[in-house]
Amino acid sequence: MQIALLHYAAPPVVGGVESVLARQAQILVQAGHQVRILAGRGKTWDPRFAVRTLPLIDSRHPEVLAAKAELDRGCLPAGFAALVEKIKAVLRPELEGVDILIAHNVASLHKNLALTAALYEYSQEPGLPRQILWHHDLAWTTPRYQAELFAGWPWDLLRSAWPGVRQVVVSEARREELAGLMTIPVHEIAVVPAGVDLAEFLKLGKDARSLAEKLDLYQADPLLLAPVRLTPRKNLALAIRILAELRKLHPAAVLVITGPPGAHNPANAAYFQGLKDLRDELGLAGSAHLLAEHYPEGLPDEGIADLYRLADALLLPSREEGFGIPILEAGLLRLPIFCTGLPPLKSLAGEYAVYFSPDALPAEVANAITSRLEGDALVRMRSRVRSAYTWEAIYKQHIAPLLEFP
Repeated sequence: MQIALLHYAAPPVVGGVESVLARQAQILVQAGHQVRILAGRGKTWDPRFAVRTLPLIDSRHPEVLAAKAELDRGCLPAGFAALVEKIKAVLRPELEGVDILIAHNVASLHKNLALTAALYEYSQEPGLPRQILWHHDLAWTTPRYQAELFAGWPWDLLRSAWPGVRQVVVSEARREELAGLMTIPVHEIAVVPAGVDLAEFLKLGKDARSLAEKLDLYQADPLLLAPVRLTPRKNLALAIRILAELRKLHPAAVLVITGPPGAHNPANAAYFQGLKDLRDELGLAGSAHLLAEHYPEGLPDEGIADLYRLADALLLPSREEGFGIPILEAGLLRLPIFCTGLPPLKSLAGEYAVYFSPDALPAEVANAITSRLEGDALVRMRSRVRSAYTWEAIYKQHIAPLLEFP
């Protein structure tokens, strides 16, 4: 699908809407769409799509500012209609072949009312792209703008439900405001939140990003990390059985075991195979991930550190440990710790871990994990953000269905 995103400005101009515009462009391209950005200011920063600068759609173009100065006094400028036509003329060739035009804020703010009017007129013409009007801010419900708004055209375009367009807001509160402003049912307004780029915010490196996308780790809930080698003393069959029980309570639970087979015992290869067989037997092929299948020599240390930042908890079901470096690493990153009550581990984690026996019933450990994680508001918030507010999740849950509107 050919999609154009439109706003007064685009990156590298700094702003909340500009940031959302950039993330939307990236996630749309990632989903296979062809994207272009139309902006008054900005530069192409991603080779996968172009930023086409059209100065007349900027909020700071001299002609636009001159018109706004008169409009803010309640006067319709003599050259306003001509300015609308000039904007339509520069927009028309940029919209050729476009299926959907997503216009950010320009139909709800009065920063360039000639652009607003041009888009309205285009929305009523056959053969032009379907329009999605994406409202972050509403001039008519913002007290500081009231002195600059007047009854009649073109100000009323900012509080009218244009026929044939799709209305989108960024929150439930905005939906209530817009429904009241336009006197339309709330169900006619879609809510699509803004999101975070999880990989960028957590500074995930290339390996972790690749794994997160390939294994769908962003949607894990919870994501348990076992940063150990594949040796019998690590008791990893118990970790896999714990996951099987945990998924009865949390169907999106995922376990990542990072290490390769131990380097000094040939029998570890057979142990590795046994873990894979157990995983398949328990139906966990898509949720119990043995990274040795992807990194036979082991995931680099920086990739493991990245997975700590992505994980919800540390799981160490070891039968033997001389020390326990993962306990320290989890502590630095505030991860809840679930481990066996071996003296070296207890000496490190003290009262800050949940302990269990190496021979514990998997269901008992799964219940302990559930109780600990569900009782921690910060863990729940982290899970909520990762499952619902990453751009990948927002695209799947909200944007993809929105693009199908008739």
